[in-house]
Amino acid sequence: MEGVFDYWEFLAGIGLFLWGMSQLEQSLRELAGNSFRDMLHRFTDRSWKGILVGTVITAILQSSSLVTLMVLAFLGGGLISLRNSLGVVLGANLGTTFTAWVVATFGFKISVSDFAFPFLAIGVMTYLFMNSRPFLKNIGVFLLGFGLLFLGLDYMKLAIEDFAATVDLSAYNHYGLWLYLIAGIFITAMIQSSSALIVIVLSALNAQLIGISQAMAMVIGANIGTTFTLVLGAIGGTADKKRLALANFGFNFLTGSICFFLIDQLIAVSVFLFEISDPLMELVFLNSLINGLMILGFFPFLTALESWLKRRFRSDVPGGSTRYVKSVPLDLPAVAMVALEKEMDGMLKDTLKLVWKIIHKHKSPKKDASVWRKITFQPKNLLLDYQQLKNREVEVFQFVLHLQEKNLTAGEVSRLSELTQTLRLLVLGAKEFKDIVHNLKEMEDASEPFVAEILQSLQGEVKDFLTVFEDYVAMRETDESVVQTVRARLKSNYSSLLQRLYSQLKTKKADVSISTMANVIEQVFSGLAQVWEGIASIRKSKMDSVK
Repeated sequence: MEGVFDYWEFLAGIGLFLWGMSQLEQSLRELAGNSFRDMLHRFTDRSWKGILVGTVITAILQSSSLVTLMVLAFLGGGLISLRNSLGVVLGANLGTTFTAWVVATFGFKISVSDFAFPFLAIGVMTYLFMNSRPFLKNIGVFLLGFGLLFLGLDYMKLAIEDFAATVDLSAYNHYGLWLYLIAGIFITAMIQSSSALIVIVLSALNAQLIGISQAMAMVIGANIGTTFTLVLGAIGGTADKKRLALANFGFNFLTGSICFFLIDQLIAVSVFLFEISDPLMELVFLNSLINGLMILGFFPFLTALESWLKRRFRSDVPGGSTRYVKSVPLDLPAVAMVALEKEMDGMLKDTLKLVWKIIHKHKSPKKDASVWRKITFQPKNLLLDYQQLKNREVEVFQFVLHLQEKNLTAGEVSRLSELTQTLRLLVLGAKEFKDIVHNLKEMEDASEPFVAEILQSLQGEVKDFLTVFEDYVAMRETDESVVQTVRARLKSNYSSLLQRLYSQLKTKKADVSISTMANVIEQVFSGLAQVWEGIASIRKSKMDSVK
């Protein structure tokens, strides 16, 4: 019936548009998801880089939610600072305006259905008949999503144009622009897509159902309403998620509130300064302008904002001994793997520190030491350090068990197995040293000089090998020959020192039993060997992940 709003056609248009956006996101995630994650990880060491990367990735993926999820994963894993993640969020808000530019440029200038059908036809055929070839299959999904996006736009545009022919909204003008602002917030919060709402507004503006001022008010509402997705997701979430959601809401709410009261001035800028006469292009320009002003307004204060946010939601910071994996969401296994690798790097450094402390700082205070030194000396601190390492091992294993439940690739499963083995090797190596703390003290207190010589030789061996270990960790390339050389050297030096002990005991007596000293030598070299195998495993896993 003429003049009656065909809401089924309109809702079908929204559904097709959102489904098309979803297919585009899914295909791009499969085609280049790892590349985008690597870009986000590598190029966000500065806030301004975060803004650029957030803009580019969101403009391509057209999903600020996915970008925010990646940011949360990196933030939770300590792979990106809160300040730089705020930069990515600012950039993501600007990147979401790209869809509006594409729609305004092509969607209302040509026959949308004629434009969409070739993409739909080729996309469906490619998806169906190239199912065994993942790359071509995802290309088909991309083309299908692109076609659905514009077909949905066509349905929305036609439904609104038919309705606009006989409907006059001037009766609502006395409510002011507040009505359109609230409508923009409410509708966007309901459909959880600011891009879809902006397309609806563009269709209404094209049909002259609303004016540019009303359209601007709804777009500002859309920018505020889209933050509710992250806000709702942050309820019951970690401190990082709540901080990022609060910042994102603050960015859009404050900027939107200021721009709402300056709508007439912003429109005047677009008309007189930039001489934009097309209302559709004017609207998408103003949408980008608002998000650009938001970046310029908040960028100088990101450091101060980071400090303020870190004081919020402290009670929601996850407890535990781990540093990187305890706050990482498992929704993106590839990012979780990066955090796990960084956790293992931390475990390695702490293991080497513990080995050094046990072999050099086990000594009891000398007889002429101060009373305070004797009172405060606590060898149990070494055992506490080892227990902390054990606690982290338990937490990492629990993280690994949860990660194994996700849909991992064959490469990720292999890397996870290597990292798990690395964890066991490092803790076993630390345990070998922990178990000889009392024996080291016994050797230190021995009166026979050659026992002290054996102990000093052991300390020298550990110092030399730890230097070799650290140098190898710092190397950019793995070298299997180095791995084999160190293995052989460990075996050779172990045999040499053990032989030296036996030869000394043929002519000398010691107040420390031969079995105790032999056991200390064996466990020191066994511990070093375990740690070395852990280092080699970490290096291999890193190189495999790069490949």
